[in-house]
Amino acid sequence: MAYAYERSRLIEERFQKALALIKAKRLNSGQLAAELGVSRPTAHRIVTELRRRGYAIRSVREEDGWQYEIVRNRG
Repeated sequence: MAYAYERSRLIEERFQKALALIKAKRLNSGQLAAELGVSRPTAHRIVTELRRRGYAIRSVREEDGWQYEIVRNRG
């Protein structure tokens, strides 16, 4: 039982770290994966879960590829 709680806590911390990274700078999925120490597919799943939780994260086309960013409220 303690293991399940610890694992859940670590996953939640990873979500919060991903959110902070995306807020701080634009990252592509490979960069986000490297920062979090996870695979690229896991980085995609993290972003998908953050979107499901209501965070407005969009993919923006840059000169060097796609980057994630938080949509800022206007006003």
